[in-house]
Amino acid sequence: MKSVDVCLSPELVHLYDVTDKTVVVVDILRATSCMVTAFAHGVADIKPYADLEECKAAASAGYETSGERNGEKVEGFNRGNSPFEYMAEAIRGKHIAFTTTNGTQAIDKAQKAKALLIGAFLNIQAVANAVQELNHPTLIVCAGWKGRFNLEDTLFAGALAKRLMGTFKPEDDAVLAAMELYENAKGNLVAFLQKSSHVQRLARLNIHKDIEFCLTPDVYAVVPELQNDHLILRR
Repeated sequence: MKSVDVCLSPELVHLYDVTDKTVVVVDILRATSCMVTAFAHGVADIKPYADLEECKAAASAGYETSGERNGEKVEGFNRGNSPFEYMAEAIRGKHIAFTTTNGTQAIDKAQKAKALLIGAFLNIQAVANAVQELNHPTLIVCAGWKGRFNLEDTLFAGALAKRLMGTFKPEDDAVLAAMELYENAKGNLVAFLQKSSHVQRLARLNIHKDIEFCLTPDVYAVVPELQNDHLILRR
């Protein structure tokens, strides 16, 4: 039976050998939720950038630029970090360069994985199915906040790990803690996260509907996967 593990911060990725693993990167509020939504609405591909200036420069190569720093849209970018910005028909067929405070940093640190998938509550069962199909040892990498632990990504890790139990086994205590946390919160994720640091941080942006949407499970059946430094739709 393959194992599943949880990395609670991108700053800890170096402790894991990801070259033989499926890595699921999650940044619930809101990078990976945006990416999943974009693919559900027909985006061609997304090129993630850890570096803001490199992402800006991609515009000259024909990419639309998207993303945020500290929760707010980057000046001059086509789109910010709300999943509702990735639902219009105009997104279909677009090539997007995307950078965020946390999510794209996590992708960058885990890019040597045997397979790298993008996870969110919005596509959690589709991700679970893909992980089972790949059948590699699996590491869920939580994007956190500037290298620190956060609740929402860890809740996703616990929820995904629970869906994998029976075909996967927990690797260590991080998985057990994440599953226990999810068990305590699953009745009302929105209420559970009201006092969390990132929800408090985002409250000033008046994006409560974003938070509620990003915590909704199984809205989409798409799984973005990293191939040759671009995210594409996993077939």
